[in-house]
Amino acid sequence: MKLNLDVKSESSEEWLCAVMDNFDAFLQDHADCERKASAMAMSFVAKYPDRKEILPELIETAIEELDHFKQVYELMERRNVPMPSKMGEDPYVKQLLTFCHSGRNERFLDRLLIASVLETRGAERFRKIAEAVEDVEMKKFYKMLWTSEAKHGHIFVKMALNYFNEKTVYDRLQFWIEKEDDVIHGLEIRPALH
Repeated sequence: MKLNLDVKSESSEEWLCAVMDNFDAFLQDHADCERKASAMAMSFVAKYPDRKEILPELIETAIEELDHFKQVYELMERRNVPMPSKMGEDPYVKQLLTFCHSGRNERFLDRLLIASVLETRGAERFRKIAEAVEDVEMKKFYKMLWTSEAKHGHIFVKMALNYFNEKTVYDRLQFWIEKEDDVIHGLEIRPALH
């Protein structure tokens, strides 16, 4: 059963062209995003250890994202693409976080739903890359990532439904879908996942 909501609009062809024209820079950003996704899942474990119902899935998600990082790193090594010297700030995530509520429970819900939206946008963009790349192995890799990110989009909504009623979750998720669309279209186009 599908739990998350689709992104409001597809990524632009200009974004896809920027990625395909500078794939090495995209890989550097992609590696950063996978590291951050793993850290984000573990930050939920650290901040909400009392939410025992979701801890196993959070840990599993963190491990899966770390494995994706490892795979991107190996791909970068094969292409002689260096790791960035530091993790760059993600303007997309930074802007989304400005709309978070501040109360403990409200912020918990918002962070889960932002995670769902991030994963859903990631799935949409990985699908576009999988369809655009010609290399068979790269196509297979990005198709696998597309499937995985879509699954994670569902998982974070499922987690929220453990603690909040369906109307609260989906009303707030709709809010995040709208905000995400505004943010993604207001960003400079660059060879980056977000």
